[in-house]
Amino acid sequence: MLRFLAALLKIALASLLTGAALSVFNISSEQILQQAGLTPDILWSYLVRFSNWALPNILLGSMIVLPIWLLTYVFLPPREREREHD
Repeated sequence: MLRFLAALLKIALASLLTGAALSVFNISSEQILQQAGLTPDILWSYLVRFSNWALPNILLGSMIVLPIWLLTYVFLPPREREREHD
């Protein structure tokens, strides 16, 4: 869990530094989107469409994947590293 939080912190710091560098050169997110042929409204509609497609499929897949993972986790023998700590 600590490694995950450290990775999130690194991503946030890299994003902050990149955003600060872009603002020094007077580059805005609207300009970047315009270069890609998008507007904030179009980008938002793509994100909504993606989430409307992805979320039901994620839930459907998790109904199969999570029970299989749980059974595998419960019935597999412990790894060598876990045995050393016991």
